Amino acid sequence: MASRWNSRVSIIFLFCFPELLLSAVVTLDSLEIYTTHEWLTSTPTVYFKCNEEKKTVLPDVKKAHAVYHFKGEESFQPLTNFTSKKCKRCGFYEKDRIKFDDVFDEWEFCPSDFTSPNGIYIHSKDKEFNATFLCDECVKRVDNLDGDSHHHNEGHGVQWYIVIIVASIVGSILLMMGVFVAYKYWLKRKRQQEQARFLKLFEEEDDIEDDLGLGPLSDSI
Repeated sequence: MASRWNSRVSIIFLFCFPELLLSAVVTLDSLEIYTTHEWLTSTPTVYFKCNEEKKTVLPDVKKAHAVYHFKGEESFQPLTNFTSKKCKRCGFYEKDRIKFDDVFDEWEFCPSDFTSPNGIYIHSKDKEFNATFLCDECVKRVDNLDGDSHHHNEGHGVQWYIVIIVASIVGSILLMMGVFVAYKYWLKRKRQQEQARFLKLFEEEDDIEDDLGLGPLSDSI
């Protein structure tokens, strides 16, 4: 019951704030480096780092042209985590004891990179390395957001249909009321005109009778 409630809360939270991704951890699934940049030592010190985050040293990576597989449970895991849909500037580096650290590659690392159903993303650079990352939550969050967005758009479409139907009904009612009020006003004006015409005819008859001496004053003359 509690897990179902938490799931509903998460979906509602993502629906209201689609720019947020909550927390989606990223682990390193495999890595192969094709070269090393440090000449003073035979064993390179390779690490992964995103901007404004601590570096993650990969102690198992000791030589080039060897594929290293990881379980996601190593002490250095996870590599990073996404708390929003925004990308991060990340990369693989090799520690240099004399000058600045050497760069295997830097790139924009995004939750949307994990497009495969199993949450795998592969990033490589010629003559440098090939890495496989895993992020199950990234795929789930993106699917939820896409589904919520689809339902949200469908809901908006239904709402617009309802608004149009209601507006049409209200418009028809207002039109009928307007026609009825106009008809009543026309009847009232017609009745007033007929009364005015009748009074005018009555006054004209009185004037004719007075001229002919047929009025009530003619008996007294």
